[in-house]
Amino acid sequence: MTDAAELRRRTSELLAAHPPATTGRTDFLTARFDAGLAWVHYPVGLGGLDAPRSLQAVVDAELEAAGAPDNDPRRIGIGLGMAAPTILEYGSEELKQRFLRPLWVGEEVWCQLFSEPGAGSDLAALGTRAVRDPDSGDWIVNGQKVWTSSAHVARWAILIARTDPDLPKHRGITYFLCDMTDPGVEVRPLRQITGEAEFNEVFLTDVRIPDTHRLGAVGEGWKVAQTTLMNERVSIGGMRVPREGGMIGPLARTWRARPDLRTHDVHQRLLDLWVDAEVARLTGERLRQQLAAGRPGPEGSGMKLAFARLNQQISGLEVELLGTEGLLYEDWTMRRPELVDFTGRDAGYRYLRAKGNSIEGGTSEVLLNIVAERVLGLPAEPRNDKDVAWKDLAR
Repeated sequence: MTDAAELRRRTSELLAAHPPATTGRTDFLTARFDAGLAWVHYPVGLGGLDAPRSLQAVVDAELEAAGAPDNDPRRIGIGLGMAAPTILEYGSEELKQRFLRPLWVGEEVWCQLFSEPGAGSDLAALGTRAVRDPDSGDWIVNGQKVWTSSAHVARWAILIARTDPDLPKHRGITYFLCDMTDPGVEVRPLRQITGEAEFNEVFLTDVRIPDTHRLGAVGEGWKVAQTTLMNERVSIGGMRVPREGGMIGPLARTWRARPDLRTHDVHQRLLDLWVDAEVARLTGERLRQQLAAGRPGPEGSGMKLAFARLNQQISGLEVELLGTEGLLYEDWTMRRPELVDFTGRDAGYRYLRAKGNSIEGGTSEVLLNIVAERVLGLPAEPRNDKDVAWKDLAR
């Protein structure tokens, strides 16, 4: 069985064969994947060594100390945190071999084609249709998706579509991998309150997806999607950050550097938020340790709730501390960024961008229901449409 000492030995061998100072980023990440040190808990040959997930921290610490390059979750977070674990659990061996390495290295960016104009919080109500071609066996997809982060730079997408409208809404869905360069895929920018368009709307017109790019059984897409969504909430709310990482960092630095802005009231509120941020950071670490024992559970929804609440409170206090300076915003130019940078921008950007944290990755209202029902064991809200065929639902 692979232990910490074995992982340190393997990491040393990787660093010796591919010195970070003289090895390009892509080459180093590819070598790391092939050495089984990308996700140590993944199978051998797929970026891992079948080791306990908790030992990933051993590898990460050794590589960080050596100054080794890492991939950028801000750019490929959907692939790392959502597509990869879903492909690992439900994909064929061919799909795992085809997608996991370029996904890890960052050679292929992924996006998520889930939400629709009429199916956001109630995702199971989605109406994008996938119909099987009886001659080729391909699926012909038509519909519209919305709020699709990184669709303008994505090579691949995880997609759920309705394959049987005669079944209740949760049961007639199937999960696919969609090539974003295929004919019939049209990406249009959606400009946000920040002035940028980091997400998009996507129109699918007679898009052909081979059946080999289906994950899970036909009609079981909702089950597959739950793996994606639970991993998404852990990747957002339970991401690894250093002390004073995230949004609390810029606020704390401004407080230390600008004594002219300090007031007793703001000081007390800053202390409260600093403690909350540290509690969230340590709770995220505990969540990752629990995750080492199995697949993510509903606890990730609680962490994602805390992430959204903290970011909005911290960014609001930062703007208040800066006064009129906090109302300034560096650039309203319409841009389509390749990644989201919460901390490398000005306070005005952080304040505006944080408003979306309680919507993206599952709205706070939906996540509160998940925590209430699946963590606290409270009675579920009445749902009168669970056993009604999707085609008979009011829309």
